[in-house]
Amino acid sequence: MEATPQILIVSSELENRRALNEILRKEGHETICASRLSECQEALQTQNVSLIFCDRRLSDGNYRDVVAATRASHHHARVVVTSRLADWDEYLDALHNGAFDLIASPCQPTDVLWAIVRARREDHERSGFIAPTKARVASAAV
Repeated sequence: MEATPQILIVSSELENRRALNEILRKEGHETICASRLSECQEALQTQNVSLIFCDRRLSDGNYRDVVAATRASHHHARVVVTSRLADWDEYLDALHNGAFDLIASPCQPTDVLWAIVRARREDHERSGFIAPTKARVASAAV
């Protein structure tokens, strides 16, 4: 039996890790924290990681390195980049470089939770589960 999926928080800044951890734990998510790329790589090898929140820059790398480590470990975890800039160009650049999303830092609970909802929705779509929309339900009732 596979372990419960966890959310990995990768940030060189202790306050960022604490804030994200608090948001996620309040919502009932299991988390792992890493302060360096090397710790992230180790977690990807030993833990069941489903989603990663990662600072744009780390003390020993950046989010692109985390995306590469995720791919190398054959995880299907998505990487959500957190950034103080969080402008449109940076968002597009992050997506172009393999990130799932980019949100502003310090993180707001609604941004964090919306990223989780989107990731879960994508998981359901990939697995072939598509919830009926109101239009489908209404047409089926006729």
